[in-house]
Amino acid sequence: MKTFIPHTALQEVVLNISTVEAHLPIGTRSAVSPYPPTPYQSLIFYCRNPISMNKNREVEFTQQPLSVLLGPQVSRVNIKVHNRLKAIRVDFLPGAMFRILKVPMYELLDEGFNAGDLFGSKMKILTEQLSEITALEVGKRLVENFLLERLLSINKQQPFDKALRALYINDGNLSITKTASLSCLSIKQFERKCKERIGMNPKSYARILKFSKAYRLHEAFPEMDWISIAYKSGYYDQMHLIKDFKIFAGANPSEIEKQLRNTAIKMQKDLNF
Repeated sequence: MKTFIPHTALQEVVLNISTVEAHLPIGTRSAVSPYPPTPYQSLIFYCRNPISMNKNREVEFTQQPLSVLLGPQVSRVNIKVHNRLKAIRVDFLPGAMFRILKVPMYELLDEGFNAGDLFGSKMKILTEQLSEITALEVGKRLVENFLLERLLSINKQQPFDKALRALYINDGNLSITKTASLSCLSIKQFERKCKERIGMNPKSYARILKFSKAYRLHEAFPEMDWISIAYKSGYYDQMHLIKDFKIFAGANPSEIEKQLRNTAIKMQKDLNF
């Protein structure tokens, strides 16, 4: 995975743009990898080779569209890659997807959607163009140009957006009282706006921020022990980390460790920390 800083004009809404190209080992036709919640709403473009997905503990996998919008995620899914993975991923800052789409994020909670259904005909044209590219760098420029055009009609940034960014930067280790104060809203107003703009209450979002950092640390540094991961992720102790893994990953840390050892591809190890 290569991660790029987005165009200057996009940086108030886009965290980063990544290109991914991976081939499965010879003789391996497909690989399944766990994909628990991240703190991002994302656009993912699969160039020619779509992935399949199921929700944890389901048996059947469903092929995904070539362009997918991931709404706020609170449950684990499993991703099946077929032969190779060639994709472009855009991770948005918290609250940015609401500003772009003007759709309450609770309506997109825990689901992936065909991006063309939400972004319209220009997204469908972009998806067709991306299916024909030979170099991911070209695709990245096409995606940036699409987003720059979309930015012309975006709602202006508010103190609320800056407060959410502060919560994100601090990996959820910022009190709700302090975060609400930064947004210039009462706690109740802040909680209502969070439901609308990130799809959940701020306490749940802060919890996913901590969990996601712990999970990505393990994918990126599998030799790191769980006590160190808990400490680096802001957990009070290892028991709180184990509890969150059971809720968000559907398994305790040792079970996740085994699942990741047995897969040929890891989907989150290169995501931004």
